[in-house]
Formats: sequence, structure tokens, C-alpha cells
Amino acid sequence: MSTIVLATQNPGKVAELRSLLGGTGIHILGLSDIEDSFPEPEENGDTFIENATIKAIAYAKATGRPCLADDSGLVVDAISGRPGVISSHYAFNGETEGQAAGMSRQQRDDHNMDRVLAELDEFEPDERTARFVCVMVLADADGSVLATSEGKFEGRIGLPVDHPHATPSDSVPRGCNGFGYDPIFLVGPDFIQTSAELDSEAKNAVSHRGDAVRAMIEQIKTLNLD
Repeated sequence: MSTIVLATQNPGKVAELRSLLGGTGIHILGLSDIEDSFPEPEENGDTFIENATIKAIAYAKATGRPCLADDSGLVVDAISGRPGVISSHYAFNGETEGQAAGMSRQQRDDHNMDRVLAELDEFEPDERTARFVCVMVLADADGSVLATSEGKFEGRIGLPVDHPHATPSDSVPRGCNGFGYDPIFLVGPDFIQTSAELDSEAKNAVSHRGDAVRAMIEQIKTLNLD
């Protein structure tokens, strides 16, 4: 059985990938499954693929095993593709120290959503098109990139609940099954439910991460990782 390290401490991501890879002969380890600690690489790339590559190569070399890493975020057309690669700390201009370091994940998410909604204040609903993007990179232990994949999840950003033109179907935030920008992201093509209102199975079937994982799995099946 071949083993791949998934560059995450998130047990949910590990369990999801293990389920998707069932029957392929590939075993997934999360970083927390390895009895060692590794320095966290600096994600200083300008694109999702650059950051995913940085993580995949760094952890593959550190663990001595093939490593799969992803980078993802929200891209909003009306604000020139922001927040992009700094999605997780957008309200803090990408900084992870200072005020951001003292906040919980939910507090950071709330600040990030508030900033996006504020920047879109003058835009009509059909001008608020957006998508989640996920890029995955698989690297081997010597730092060579073996495979890449990408997934997208199309939608648009809803209107704040106190917006004068907001309706029950496009007012946000709504839903509790998600994180990040999910509560303000209206899923296309109907733009009625937010990503945070989808159950996990429905979300995985259409999400950016689900698409990227499925495309990566097809490539992993063709590789000799022993």
C-alpha cells in the first residue's frame, strides 16, 4: 500500500480524502498522524498553485513521503479577484500576526466577510459574481511535483441582511454548515442557498475542493508511489 501525507492538521479533510480513495490502495496520513513536528513553510506565493506547491514540496521533503497540499480561497470579480490568496486573513491584509493572531477562527471569518460585503456595497446582485478556487499539488520526497489539479465553485456574494434591496433569498449571512465565506456565498446557478446551507454530501458533490480532489485521485491512480 502506498502512503501519501496530506498537508493538514484538519482531521475532517483527512477522513474525506481517505473515503474518496477507498479501494485504490492509497493510505492517507495527516500531519498529526506523524510522531514528529515540522516547521510550517511560509506561503508567500502570489497564486494558489504557488502556495500549494510550496507546502507540498516542504512537507514532502520534511516527512520523506509523497505529500498532497492544497491552497484555496474566494475570488470576487467586481473587486479585481480579491481576496484571492489572502482569503483567510483578508480583513488583516494577509497578516497572520498582531490582531489576527489573537482572534478565533470564527472572529477572523466574521471580519473577512464584513470587509468583502463592505467593498461590494455599491454593486447590484448580478455584479457580485464570485467563485471559490482550490488548487492541489502532489510532490514526492525529493521535491518533484507529480501532479496538480484545480476545482472551482461558482456563485455570487449575497446582500447584507440590512441592505435596502435585500430579499429573503439573497440576504446574507445564512447557514451554519461551513466556514470562511460560506455564509455569504450564494451557490449558482440558482443563487438561493448559501454554501453554508448545503449539507456536507451536497456540498462535496459540487464544491471547488471536491472537484480538485476527484481530479487529483484520477492522477494518483496512474502513479507508482512505492
